[in-house]
Amino acid sequence: MRHAKVNKRNAMIESGSMTASGAHPIGVFDSGVGGLSVLRAVINALPNEDVIYFGDQAHVPYGSKSLLEVRDLSVEITRFLINHGAKLIVVACNTASAAALHYLREVFPEMPFVGMEPAVKPAAEHTKTGKVGVLATPATFQGELYASVVERFASNVTLFQDTCPGLVRQIELGRLATAKTKQILKAALEPMLAEGIDTVVLGCTHYPFVIPLIKQIVGPEVNVIDPAPAIARQVRRLLESRQLLSNNLGRGKITFYTTGDNLRMRELIKKLLGESHPVQKARWRKGWIVNP
Repeated sequence: MRHAKVNKRNAMIESGSMTASGAHPIGVFDSGVGGLSVLRAVINALPNEDVIYFGDQAHVPYGSKSLLEVRDLSVEITRFLINHGAKLIVVACNTASAAALHYLREVFPEMPFVGMEPAVKPAAEHTKTGKVGVLATPATFQGELYASVVERFASNVTLFQDTCPGLVRQIELGRLATAKTKQILKAALEPMLAEGIDTVVLGCTHYPFVIPLIKQIVGPEVNVIDPAPAIARQVRRLLESRQLLSNNLGRGKITFYTTGDNLRMRELIKKLLGESHPVQKARWRKGWIVNP
């Protein structure tokens, strides 16, 4: 794949060429279906907003890729969403937020972004044992964003980290409660429980879909933090501050795109969100996204 060499002047023109209004959609993207956990929170908080969701399943998982590659993918997906009228973009992927959020704000300065930040701050504030487990991808742990959050908010807390190898793939396959999924989670969580954690931070947007299984393993005494509701509140705050809230009185329209198997994506949306939606196919071609 090419590395995106973005002409910042052209990108600025592109990002600012459309005068955004409340009638435009919110853009949401992730490497696959994980961002649906954030989408769910956004549409619960803002049910009258139109949303475009982009799942880059051709490249899932992002967590094992280099930060530069993830940044390049994120730039092109952002351009796709802008060209489809997005008024605000939610980077609903912890890895992409770690790799690209700061860069996206530089390249597309007129576009408001909301990214995923590991919920270490609320975990550090509420833990009683001073021991917190964090489940995230390797790229998230390697990113400056995570290091900054830990330095600012968790200096007096002991963090236990695990990358849960294979868990994203299980969720992408819709295997939310299989023996293998449970085995992956037990391998991550049982050593943390032995150390005395009382809080688990979900540092990947895929992971909220296995919260029932996580709670089954950790028990009722351990708090599991899903950051999606806080992200939805931030989306509302930004739209309000920019006077971009929709005036639509009915339920908003959700449009889905995937670079993977659109029929399979449709099945997963039904399973994960409990709703049926058509899914449009997008393709990568020489580093660019095109519609067939």
